[in-house]
Amino acid sequence: MSPIELNKRQDTILQIVKENGPITGEQIAERLNLTRATLRPDLAILTMAGFLDARPRVGYFYSGKKTMTTASESMMNLKVGDFQSLPVVVSENMTVYDAIVQLFLEDVGTLFVVDEGSYLQGVLSRKDLLRTSIGTQELTKIPVHIIMSRMPNIVYCKKSDLLIGAAKKLIERQVDSLPVVNETEKGLEIVGRLTKTNVTKAFISLAETHDL
Repeated sequence: MSPIELNKRQDTILQIVKENGPITGEQIAERLNLTRATLRPDLAILTMAGFLDARPRVGYFYSGKKTMTTASESMMNLKVGDFQSLPVVVSENMTVYDAIVQLFLEDVGTLFVVDEGSYLQGVLSRKDLLRTSIGTQELTKIPVHIIMSRMPNIVYCKKSDLLIGAAKKLIERQVDSLPVVNETEKGLEIVGRLTKTNVTKAFISLAETHDL
C-alpha cells in the first residue's frame, strides 16, 4: 500500500487534535473558520489512515502515528556519526593469511589498512582475500598492501555526513562498508565504519519511532 501524503489542511487538523484532543469536528471546523461538512472528507481520511481516533459524543483523539512528512524529514536529518560502529584496522604490512584470520575473528566483511601513522591507505574486502587465497599458497608471505584497494578507488564518509548520502554510496559502489574518517593535513584518520547493517538498524529505528 502506498504511503498517504497529507495536504496542508490535514496536517493542520492533526496539529489541532494533537494539542487539544479530545476535540469535536465542530470545534475543529470553528478553529479553521470552515464548515463541518467541508472538513468531513479530511477527517475521514485521517481516521481511516490511523492518524486519528474518533469516539461518539467525545470527539477526535490523536493516535500517536506520525505523518509521512515528519518521518521523511527525520530520515533526511540522520547523520553517519549517530549510527557508525567501531572500525577494524590492520597494518599495511600484515600478511594475507593474518588478515583472513582477523576477518573471521572480528566477524566483519571489510578491513581498513593503515600506515605507521594510522592513516588510511587501503581497504580489504572478503572478495580481495578470497581471490588471493584461491590463486596461491604463499599467503603467509604476501603483505596486504599488494592486494588492497587504494586511493582514489576508496569511497569514504565523515561523521557529519547525512546517512542517506552514505547509504547511496554503499549501493552505488556495491561495497559492504565505508570507512568513517577525519580529514587532516597528514591524511585520512579512521574514526569508524558504516555498514549496510548500520543503515538497516537506523531505518528500523526510524520506523519504530514514527510508528510506520
